[in-house]
Amino acid sequence: MANVSGFLSPSVPSLGRTLKPSIGVIGSGFCSTKGIPKGFFCSSTVEGAADKVSPSQSRMPRLVMQGCKLVGSGSAVPSLQISNDELAKMVDTNDKWIADRTGIRNRRVLTGNETLTSLAAEAARKALEMAEVDPDDLDMILLCTSTPEDLFGSAPQIQKQLGCKRNPLAYDITAACSGFVLGLVSASAHIRGGGFKNVLVIGADSLSRYVDWTDRGTCILFGDAAGAVLVQACDGEDDGLFSFDLHSDGDGQRHLNASIKQSEVDHALGSNGSVVDFPPRRSSYSCINMNGKEVYRFAVQCVPETIESSLQKAGLTPADIDWLLLHQANKRIIDSVADRLKLPSDRVISNLASYGNTSAASIPLALDEAVRSGKVKPGHTIAAAGFGAGLTWGSAIIRWG
Repeated sequence: MANVSGFLSPSVPSLGRTLKPSIGVIGSGFCSTKGIPKGFFCSSTVEGAADKVSPSQSRMPRLVMQGCKLVGSGSAVPSLQISNDELAKMVDTNDKWIADRTGIRNRRVLTGNETLTSLAAEAARKALEMAEVDPDDLDMILLCTSTPEDLFGSAPQIQKQLGCKRNPLAYDITAACSGFVLGLVSASAHIRGGGFKNVLVIGADSLSRYVDWTDRGTCILFGDAAGAVLVQACDGEDDGLFSFDLHSDGDGQRHLNASIKQSEVDHALGSNGSVVDFPPRRSSYSCINMNGKEVYRFAVQCVPETIESSLQKAGLTPADIDWLLLHQANKRIIDSVADRLKLPSDRVISNLASYGNTSAASIPLALDEAVRSGKVKPGHTIAAAGFGAGLTWGSAIIRWG
């Protein structure tokens, strides 16, 4: 079990305030009240801080003077759309049953010559174009995915497709549906601590390749997509990542997984009886296994808690945010979290009905559509949260533009 908490707010304490660095202890886990292990986080408090501060002026002090901001977004989806009615021809279900329980009407699925890396590269190009940044000015590419097209990672192939001549570092981050939030936090760390200027964060997944299309409990949920955001260094007063809160709990893996499995057929090479179980059998991954009730229970409890934690660290309340942007997993989960935070539906970003659960792609995909439609404007404050397999979950309070 692990926990990471952060304060990354734009305000600087005045001379009349006293800064008190401290080490705190926070509990994290599968939101159980029994035997919760502890994790450490570093924090600071400010005496004399104002009771009410706007979203762009957090109460918490800066830990570093270098800031980062989100300056461009892009997304891409496969051409093939599969409706609920089409799924009803394959499994015992119907459009109303799926929509009532999940909020999903359609999903996109990779076919033919389409690849996940090509989708990710397309989303990346759009983000770079919006930000007016040349691929050769990239310092790093982070690909958040659980479904790479190479065992050793797909991020370098995106760097290749973008034509980056300076060979910026590109690597994969595997944290399932929490991946994009972790990618944003990782990008900020590279910018603040490593001197990087332009970091491209991509969320892309093709879970359709790991779905049992005869299982109506899971095949109705997932789709394929890619979304990207360019995170750029800026002065501290323009900082756009106010705070974050990240967790994992391996004990919950039994509720949601796609575990490795060995081939039932013996390897072509025989052991000749010299060494037992050698050479190893060829391995692959199983289809997605999910206990829907347990995952729902986990999400509706842990997601509001992580958002409330991030808001507290940023010195904000739910009333201070312009938009709630959650991983697009299930409409009931999204509605439950919004109700817990007392946020009306018109302040919730969601495109779940059109794309289903696209894992690490869901947050940047929904964000890009909201930005391009004019819903999200520069200066808007967003509470974003991801949650999923691992189990992992986390949140970040960000400002667009």
